[in-house]
Order: sequence, then C-alpha cells, then structure tokens
Amino acid sequence: MIQLKKEIQKVIVAQEEMIDALIIALLSQGHILLEGMPGLAKTTAIKTFAKALDLDSSRVQFTPDLLPSDILGAQIFSPKENDFLTKLGPIFTNVLIADEINRASPKVQSALLEAMQERQVTIAQESHPLPNPFLVLATQNPIEQEGTYPLPEAQLDRFMFKILIDYPDSQAELEILKRSESDFDVVIEKVADKEEIAKMQEETKKVHVDEPLKNYIVQLIQATRKHPELLYGSSPRGAIDLLKAAKARAYLKNKNYVEPHDILEMVPPTLRHRIILSFESRAKGATPDSILEEIAKSVPLP
Repeated sequence: MIQLKKEIQKVIVAQEEMIDALIIALLSQGHILLEGMPGLAKTTAIKTFAKALDLDSSRVQFTPDLLPSDILGAQIFSPKENDFLTKLGPIFTNVLIADEINRASPKVQSALLEAMQERQVTIAQESHPLPNPFLVLATQNPIEQEGTYPLPEAQLDRFMFKILIDYPDSQAELEILKRSESDFDVVIEKVADKEEIAKMQEETKKVHVDEPLKNYIVQLIQATRKHPELLYGSSPRGAIDLLKAAKARAYLKNKNYVEPHDILEMVPPTLRHRIILSFESRAKGATPDSILEEIAKSVPLP
C-alpha cells in the first residue's frame, strides 16, 4: 500500500488525507464522497488510483438530464432476436467515478442505493451482481453552488467517508505549476492485482479490536444521538464503518491490532456526513467537524 501511495503522488501534489482515504476505503470495501471546488484533482486522483491497481473504471458525468438507466442499464428490444436484451450500464465496473454527483436529480442519485449496499443491480426484476471489488468514488461541488442538489440522507449513509478537499497551500501550488510545464507523461506502475487486493481485504478483516475499543466506538456513536446541537446522530452503519476504517488504518500502519488513535483519526471522515446540525447550531457557526471534535473530547478514551 505504500507503493500505491507513491504512484498516486506521482500525479497528485499534497492531498494526503484524500490519498489515505482511497486506500483505506479499498481495504475495507467502502465508498467515498469527495467534496471540493472544481479543479482540485479529485477525478484525476481516482483515475490514477484505479490505474495503479489495474482495476476497470467507468466515469459518469452527472447532469440534470441524466436518467437512472444511463447508469444502471436497461432492457432494449432487439428486432434480430425478437426479444428484449439486457444492456448493462457503466456501473458494472470495479471503480465507478460518479463525477459531480450532486448535479443530478435525487431520483438518479438514489439509483445507486442498491448497488452501494448490496453490490448488485436490478434491471427489469432481474438481479445482476457487480464485479469484485466494487467502489463508488463520487465527487461533488459544495452545495452552495448553483445547480446542485443535496444528496439524500439514505445515500449519504452508504458512503464510508466524506472527504473535504481544500485549496493547496502556496508551496504545493508552486509544485503543481512546475509539473504542468513538464513535457513527459507520468508512467503509473501497477502495484497490485485483484487477487492481491482480495487477500489484503481479508487480512484487514482479521485485525484485532479489543472489547473496550468496540465499546468506545458505541459510546461515540451514542454521543452523536444525544448531543443538544444535533437534530440527528449517526446510524448504526456509522459504527460499523468506523470499526472497519479503524481496522484498515491499523493495517495500513502495519499493525495487526487497533489502538484508540486509529479510531479517533477516522471519526471526522466517517461521521461528518451522518450527523445533522440544528438550525441554532448552524447560526452559531458550528460545523459537523467542530461538533465531532467536541464529542471526541467528551468521551473518555479506554
């Protein structure tokens, strides 16, 4: 996984959190939502990630006129066969790049629900399994931008992480300028195949988590539901994803056991999209991350 990180960094400057999240999501078979302004290399990072792992990828540009069948596929009548044939959509791939997902209507966004949770797609009452591995790596622009739709809570809950991509600092931006002047193409080396990925995913599941640490995760999740400035706290799926993420982070650090720090590091990306702030807390300038930081400080470490 260290080599995978190096391959991505051949193309992407800085963005350490995003790169780590991509690797952790792969190990724990989770999906990622990347939020940031246009031009911050979100789609480029995903393409490089898929190329280094020799995974099939499909990119769907989400627009207001997109239909669910444009993603999932549909049954089409064939005069030659005198019958309906199933044409599978671009979702039948290892890495689905859902670009600017919040520019499509809620109906289209919801078309991904079954695929993300059950890793299958139903077309005309017939179920079709998706390839393994299968990851939805979606990008979205900040919802304040014109022509965007907030994602439904049910869909947000199916993303393991929500990663916030910020502008690069001056040093990183200078490096981006220098690379843009380069004439040669960057060669991305293949660092793993599907069998090796499956093996690492199984090894990640075996990372040990002590009972007190599992109780700690439960206490964190319970605290989100009791916090006075939150309308809604995290779902049980948030607890499951936090456990998976902590295991994957430990594995990435070459450990076969989880420590409290592994859990704490994964709290913001795993839970920030699963909590809903009250109107009063928003008016005071609170953010999901500030509330989660407060909760993390209030729950005693095991």
